[in-house]
Amino acid sequence: MQHSLKMLRNVAAASIICVLSLHGAWAADAKAPDKSITKSPREILADWGIQFNATYISEVFGNASGGMRRGSIYTGRLDLGTDIDLEKVVGWTGAKFHANIFQIHGQGLSRDYIGNLMLVSGVEALSASRLYELWIEQSLFSGALLVRVGQQASDIEFIDSKYDDIFTNSALGWPGITGINLLSGGPSPPLAVPGVRIKAQLADNITAYAAIFDGDAAPPDRLVDPQIANPHGLLFRVNDPAWIIGQLKYGFKVGQSNLPGTVTGGAWKHLGDFGDMRYAADGLLQADPLSSGVPLKRRGNQGIFGVYEQMLSRATPGSDNGVGFFVRTSISPSDRNLISFYVDGGFQFSGFSDARPNDKFGVAMTYSRISDAARAADRDAQAFTGTPYPVRDFEAVFEMTYLAEIQTGWTVQPVFQYVFHPGGGVVDPNDPTQTRRIKDAAVLGLRSTFNY
Repeated sequence: MQHSLKMLRNVAAASIICVLSLHGAWAADAKAPDKSITKSPREILADWGIQFNATYISEVFGNASGGMRRGSIYTGRLDLGTDIDLEKVVGWTGAKFHANIFQIHGQGLSRDYIGNLMLVSGVEALSASRLYELWIEQSLFSGALLVRVGQQASDIEFIDSKYDDIFTNSALGWPGITGINLLSGGPSPPLAVPGVRIKAQLADNITAYAAIFDGDAAPPDRLVDPQIANPHGLLFRVNDPAWIIGQLKYGFKVGQSNLPGTVTGGAWKHLGDFGDMRYAADGLLQADPLSSGVPLKRRGNQGIFGVYEQMLSRATPGSDNGVGFFVRTSISPSDRNLISFYVDGGFQFSGFSDARPNDKFGVAMTYSRISDAARAADRDAQAFTGTPYPVRDFEAVFEMTYLAEIQTGWTVQPVFQYVFHPGGGVVDPNDPTQTRRIKDAAVLGLRSTFNY
């Protein structure tokens, strides 16, 4: 027993000496760091031209009143991406590669609780793991011309404002009119499509954009949700009628403070077939019981749009923070589109607190007008059935949000939205008389975003 205790004391003493020795060695290293190991693996990869990034967005949204029913949901999206400088990696001058994937999980508040057209969150989608973007971009003429080829989205560059990025409603990212009217919602989250985009710097303050995309991210079966028809983003469709879009952006500065602003104008054209909102293929009204019920095909679709954004004041002289304003508007033909007129706009406030320089506050409003043809179809249904169905008119959303930076790479964002006339004023599916609209909805939410 005494021998065992003595052995334990010796082991303990040796352990203490070992720990002290290691601590001394660590302290010496801390005083004189080895410069050869100061870079992190991420920094070493960046030197080689390889960057990895990860973003996780988690959201809790609840429908406090109105809508189809009250309730709350959780939604999450993990976005894993890489950017590779092909000049550094393989010697391909002026080229870069980008790819990213989504892992989406959770429920959708708009789909299951409200019934609105313009989703409460741009993250809302059916649960899936999917490839999103996969493209190569070539820089030419010292960067004056950029050509991008591959599976890509359009919402980052087209019909966009830098002051709308804070908001969570999907229409305040990719405008409601294109997201609703285009097949499969157009190339925007969660479905990108193959295409070619050209960006040309025509002058210091003039930039031109043009792109041609495959016109549909999923097989043309309108009875199947496109997210189900293309569950993993791997269809790489290239044989559908094309969707073409172009815009011209003009930058300027106003006032003694040189407050920056831009004006953007553009148009798009889709070469595919679209169903008439009112008439059937046999020439009768779709609401007529004697009609085929199959919509009359309309060849092609189009739209024009404009964007204006302006910094109204700076937080401090020379600062990029301050008060920013934006407005976007677009129109499309009434006979083949559910939405014929769209407008949104809002304000973003940043840099208003020295203690919290990266916090932002925003208020915005969207308005989508139901087309005359769709409204006429509702009146037709009233006439043929004798039931006083509601005639759809518009859907509008008010959003107010505050984005707080908790620490570098982590933000938390409380959100309030009020949805007017969900679905454009569509019939409430819970109403047995089929005569009442879905009630306006008040939504509360919290988004948390981690970036690495």
